[in-house]
Amino acid sequence: MARIALKVDVDTLRGTREGVPKLLSMLAAVQAEATFLFSLGPDHTGWALRRVFRPGFLKKVSRTSVVSNYGLRTLMYGVLLPGPDIGRKGAAEMRAAAAAGHECGIHTWDHVYWQDNVRTRDAAWTRRQMQHAHRRFVEIFGTPPTTHGAAGWQMNDDAFLQIDDWGMAYASDGRGTAPYIPTVAGKPCRHVQMPTTLPTLDELIGVDDLTEDNVHHALLRLTEGPGDHIFTLHTELEGGKLAPVFERLLAGWRAQGHDLVSMATYYRHLDRTDLPQLPVTWGEIAGRSGELIIQP
Repeated sequence: MARIALKVDVDTLRGTREGVPKLLSMLAAVQAEATFLFSLGPDHTGWALRRVFRPGFLKKVSRTSVVSNYGLRTLMYGVLLPGPDIGRKGAAEMRAAAAAGHECGIHTWDHVYWQDNVRTRDAAWTRRQMQHAHRRFVEIFGTPPTTHGAAGWQMNDDAFLQIDDWGMAYASDGRGTAPYIPTVAGKPCRHVQMPTTLPTLDELIGVDDLTEDNVHHALLRLTEGPGDHIFTLHTELEGGKLAPVFERLLAGWRAQGHDLVSMATYYRHLDRTDLPQLPVTWGEIAGRSGELIIQP
């Protein structure tokens, strides 16, 4: 049976408080596992407005309703309103995901700050940000995290090395086609990268006549054949306005015979001895602005 690992990125306070409970209900209805990756520090979503001059950014946001997906208040965090502490205000919802049997891991400390800066920052900055998130995770869950999934699929060499230093066996920090072992400065890391293999809903909607009503058909066509996949969803989207789309996807994947699993379960079925060693690489993905970590 082919597996689809459900990787849930939780970017904002609203996504934590409102999107997580909604997704837990949908996943329970089809007996699906998932990995929830949490933003654990301040919500500075409003800082993302500075990306307006980035090539492709306006084209992307014009295809999706940013205000309805994220909420006007969230878009003011860090601009006209102070950024709330997600880990403090959303801890109960985070623990509820673990209590429901789902794997929980680190997304980031400060989502926009990491996404917009990590590529050019040094080891000290990188490890400080990651340790902030790690300490908060332990405070909330009482146990170290098992995995990491980078905000915006943005990393640097020191971030990959920090994952090794934490002793994590696997992470999902980029985009690609299949698991591999990343190399930094020509040396293989000790952990496995399991990249997101399917396009996200916000990358597809508004392209080639795809809408909220039919986009699930496009994704289901990509999972018709054999082979495992990792699908990234967001609590602000699939746990909000796009919940009906995700429900259709869950039903479609079940009808195709897929096992819907967490990243932990996905990893347990891997044979590390067969995995290629590949260098950390940057590139573009259709439907998304800017460069991100990709599988070479």
